[in-house]
Formats: sequence, structure tokens, C-alpha cells
Amino acid sequence: MMGEECGIFGIYGHKNAAELTYLGLYSLQHRGQESAGIVSGDGKTLRQHKGLGLVADVFSDPSTVKGLTGHLAVGHNRYSTTGSTLSVNVQPLLVNCKDGPLAIAHNGNLVNSAQLRRRMEQEGSLFQTTMDSEIIVHLVAKSQKPTELERIIEALGQVRGAYSVLLATRNEIIGARDPRGFRPFCLGKLGDAWIVTSESCALDIVGAHYVRDVEPGEVVVINKDGLRSIKPFESSKYSFCIFEYIYLSRPDSRIFGDNVDKTRRRLGRHLAIEHPAEADIVIAVPDSSNTAALGYSETSGLKFELGLIRNHYIGRTFIEPSQKIRELMVRIKFNPVSGVLKGKRVVVVEDSIVRGTTLRNLTRLIRQAGASEVHVRVSCPPLRFPCFYGIDFQTSRELIASSHTVEEIRKHLDVDTLGYLSLEGLLEATPGDGLNYCTACFEGNYSIRPEEDVSKLSLEKETAISI
Repeated sequence: MMGEECGIFGIYGHKNAAELTYLGLYSLQHRGQESAGIVSGDGKTLRQHKGLGLVADVFSDPSTVKGLTGHLAVGHNRYSTTGSTLSVNVQPLLVNCKDGPLAIAHNGNLVNSAQLRRRMEQEGSLFQTTMDSEIIVHLVAKSQKPTELERIIEALGQVRGAYSVLLATRNEIIGARDPRGFRPFCLGKLGDAWIVTSESCALDIVGAHYVRDVEPGEVVVINKDGLRSIKPFESSKYSFCIFEYIYLSRPDSRIFGDNVDKTRRRLGRHLAIEHPAEADIVIAVPDSSNTAALGYSETSGLKFELGLIRNHYIGRTFIEPSQKIRELMVRIKFNPVSGVLKGKRVVVVEDSIVRGTTLRNLTRLIRQAGASEVHVRVSCPPLRFPCFYGIDFQTSRELIASSHTVEEIRKHLDVDTLGYLSLEGLLEATPGDGLNYCTACFEGNYSIRPEEDVSKLSLEKETAISI
């Protein structure tokens, strides 16, 4: 399992803005479980509540959300890719600027954050957090442009990497997406209220309808006059994160112009064609692999069964930083169904293999439950290179496929056969012509290189995973 980036939700023009943001964050909980926060505004001031933990934990007292009055709000669920898991790093970040209060919620990862931070510290800036988001705030504060919107645009023009960002002032919310569009970002409407959020599933939960995606390089300003679109940045070749389709987004979301569920089914169908198996049943590693497993079952003709039951009352295993904790939580998180598995030749469909720890323990549990054969099929190519754009594998050392062959990984997992979907099959299964996706984690071709000192560290080929 892997870590992922954050979930953001913003709304303008509704009397229950904070309550709807709370519900929106619930539907985006899969994008981050370290912390949650909401900032609301009523035209006079901004007020906030945030803390470490799940949305339900941070807002366990009903009066907390009710106290966040106002017609606008922005919310954030965090999984850290830059910055430690500390209370000071919980977003949205709320600061006072010369124009008044400003809140920011950020999803993504900047590749020049260390360089910008060093420069600003040398110029006298004092940082309170270790987040990318604070860098953007400092750039806004230092700008000499005449209006706040121009200062925000100038600040975003200096950062490089992946960002979908929401900002709130007393009177408006502003959404911006990086020119390559790494992370999903969409617009919705609920009556007269506008919503900007990471995934369309957050629109569904509040009864809003999807309008369109925020376009790469677009800035949307929402206030009493409605929505205004600005495109201040030079157009770039798109680099949609293909892992959003494979793993990160919810299957009921619409991202990058298509439904996640349909794409994952196509991944499973291509996988069945490329890597058939002599087997009796197909099972998924729930929940993110369910749809791909259904696609594999449909094409292969093998019956889909519920062979693993997931305990939904714990966090996703990647949230814990300790490798030992990850190993122990696999047993807490999954339980095999022996009545389904006993005596069966089993195809296990998994969306990806990062370190291999989770899947190795799972295949051991499946064999202990009585499976006669275990065949693993993975609905993406081997992950060989780090991600610098917001997913939690930022060094090659974390990736088992960066230093081991498919056969070596098969032996490590102790499975009868192992098959990965090819890059060609992956691109054929995704919407469009396959030219607009970032596939750097498979090929190492980065559309935006990180600053030199970070890239040297992250691209090291030292093997921390020994098998």
C-alpha cells in the first residue's frame, strides 16, 4: 500500500457552508487521514477549527461545525508528502496579510519548495511550518502587485510542481490548478452556491451536480458576482497523474474527464488478456482493487468471489510511518474467507506493488486459508521510479521493482505466478490517447524535474528492500 496526497473542498454562497464542507471532507477521507480542518467566513472575518485525526474525530462535537458560521468555507484532509505529521502543519493554514485574513488548502507537492524556502529565509522570512502551503503564503505576502488576486497569481507563477489549491478571503474563494494538471480538481453547483473540490464524489454527498473540471493552469474566483475564470499561465503539455485512475481516486468519482470505475474495469480486462491464469476464482485486495478484479473476471470468465474481508474501522495501512506497524496492521485490516479459498486456485488482483510487504503477508494468509495456488495480477506496470508530485514514494529505495526483477518479486511474494499490466495496456485502458498522463513512476521520464539536490537523493539506487 502507498500514501497519497490530500483532499480539498471549498464552497461559496451557502448559509451552511461549513456543514457542507464537513460532509465533503467525509467523502474525501480516502485522500488523507492524518488531519482535517475547516475555515469559514461571513464577509467580516474567517474562523477555523482543525486537528490531527479523521474528520469524525476532529469534528466529534457537533457544536464545533455549527460554530463555523458563514456563507463560504474551505476544508482539507491531509496526508503529508511535504511536512511532518504535527499539529502546526494541519491545514487549512490561516494567516493575516495586509489585506486581511487569508486561508489556504493545498493538494499536491512542489518540486522547488526547498529552493524557495532557502531563498526566503535568507531574505528574512520566518516559517512556522514545514508545509509547501506556507511557501505560497509567503510569496503572496512578499508580492508588490496592487491587488490580492494579482499577488496570488504572481506567487503561483513562482512555484513548480503539482498543486490544486484553494484560498479563502473574507469575501471570496479562489481555486487554482497547476498548468500540467497533475491532480484532479472540479467545479460543482448546489443551487446558487459554487463548489470546488478534489473529486466529484464530494459533490454527490452534498447533493450538488458536477459542472466541469477546473482546467490545468486555470484560476477561478468565486464571490458575490459569481464565478470568474482566469488563465494567467502559459499552457503546458498535460501530465494527469495516471495513479489517480489506478488507485488514488474513489471509483464513484469522475476525474480527468471520465469515470474512475469504467477505467479500472478496463484495466482489469486488459490485465486478463495480457496475463491469463489457469485458476478457479478471482478475488480482489479490497477496496481499491475491486473494480479491476471485476474487469478481470468478466474477460477471463473466472468467477469473482469475496476472498478477503476488509476491516473498515481502521485507517489505511500506509498512514503509519513504521514498517513494523504496516506489517502488523495487515492482519488487522484483512481477513481471508476460508470457505471461499479452501482448495481453490486463486487469482489475486492488486492495483499496485510498492514495497511488497502488504501483499506478501496477504498471500501468506490466503495460503493458510487453504488456497491450493495463488496467482497475483497487478493492474499497473512495476513501480520503478519515485514520485515527486504528491504520492508517498519519493525514493527509489522504497520501491521493490526498482531493484528486483518480476521473477524475484514473485519468489519474494511466494506466489505461483505474477503478472503486471504493461504500460501499453495501461495507456490503452485510460481515456484519451494516452499522451496526457504522467507515467514517470514507471518510466522515469519526469515532465518537471525536482531541484537538483532533491533529485539526487531521491533517485539513488541503494536497495533498502532486501528479499
